[in-house]
Amino acid sequence: MGEEWINTYNKVMKFLNKYDRNRKFTFSEKQKRVFEKLIDELKNEFIDYVLDGKVKIAYQWVNILLKTIENLKNTLNIKGVTFPKEFKRFIEDPKSHLKRKIFNYLYDLLRDKITIDDFSRRAQAAITTSFRTNLRSLYQYWVFLTILNMLGEKGAKIVYPEHFYIPLDRSGKQKTGTIPPNTVLFIEGQGYLSFFIEAPRPIGWEDTEDLKRSWSFYVALRPDIMVYSGLIMNIIDLNNEPPILRPDIIIECKELDDWFLRVRDMRGQFAKPITAEEWRSRWIEGLWEGLAEAMGVQRAEVEKRIKERKSIRLREDKVVKLYKKVYNPKLMFLISRAKVPQELRGDMEAEGIVVIDDVKFNHTKLSSLVEVIGKTSSFSGVTYHLLHLRLPRELYNDILELSRELRLIIGRENIFIEDIVIQAIRYALRYKNAFKEKLKEWVENNGDNV
Repeated sequence: MGEEWINTYNKVMKFLNKYDRNRKFTFSEKQKRVFEKLIDELKNEFIDYVLDGKVKIAYQWVNILLKTIENLKNTLNIKGVTFPKEFKRFIEDPKSHLKRKIFNYLYDLLRDKITIDDFSRRAQAAITTSFRTNLRSLYQYWVFLTILNMLGEKGAKIVYPEHFYIPLDRSGKQKTGTIPPNTVLFIEGQGYLSFFIEAPRPIGWEDTEDLKRSWSFYVALRPDIMVYSGLIMNIIDLNNEPPILRPDIIIECKELDDWFLRVRDMRGQFAKPITAEEWRSRWIEGLWEGLAEAMGVQRAEVEKRIKERKSIRLREDKVVKLYKKVYNPKLMFLISRAKVPQELRGDMEAEGIVVIDDVKFNHTKLSSLVEVIGKTSSFSGVTYHLLHLRLPRELYNDILELSRELRLIIGRENIFIEDIVIQAIRYALRYKNAFKEKLKEWVENNGDNV
């Protein structure tokens, strides 16, 4: 154990034994200031002991992410980015967030509910898990937002969501029983790209309890980023095996230097009873085969281990291969912040997984990936184009006034600005020669402001 935090802990206990033997934590103002200072020192020292000074890395990474978001506001003309609640708290102040993680354990320790060894073990696990999870999310978000930024620099426009905030969480977005995209971009003359982050997740079906539970089998199998060609607003496909529309591209992001040595316990996701229900079986058929292949065993052995509640442990590189087996993307990329051993690179590429490593936070390393994604765009799934016009305020007001006048003249209430803009464009195209002359004149008059 680190001596600094132990010494501070002893000071806290000495203070409490003198001023608060019953552990009610009620003090005079002066005592309160002393106590809070000691507690804050204890938290800081314990976090430094657990992370060995690595918390400064979090602040560096957060700054990089925030700069990326500022760039994105310019290239895609977005208003901002929304994060999952837990991650939002982390990037506001990583160390303060970690302090909150050990709050309950610390007060259990001060009230003698747990031993100092119990506290050290539990609080250390809480800090480590939170720190790693949030850094993993941060790097994934950086990769995703950097891809959007680079596409924006090539002329891509955001068409979904309409409110121009890019959501990096999926909270509440799947209650209707659909899985919508996080973001859809449009590249003029090429088409649309639909992006899904960590989908699928549990969805809200008004159906049997079995159907709701079935999704939990795949909670662990969430590729970091899935990209679809075209305007795809729902990736559920019950005719597919698994019942998710086949992605054009899957992108997996790895932030740790030694990610390929890490092992994930998969058993917990598959230990529940299995029924013969068709919808579920479509997921599980592909899953068993993928797990068996990743583990290098027969499918029957996988099912046996799950029924016996034995651990199913896969190295992270095997999990990546499992994603490819189950979801069967047309292309798959692995983005590694650190250098990947040559042997592992060869092994992954033999499976059809393109490895881009030693990326760090260098956006130019993603150029080849962005090139491929851009060429994937298409007009698939398009009935109406979701183009958001940025109308000058005075023009908008003029069109709004026109729509009100038309409603009075025609006697109909359902005449909207969108209808007027569409009809105006059709009118201009009908008389396109005259319109071209007007457009040419406008360009000449406005020069560099066009």
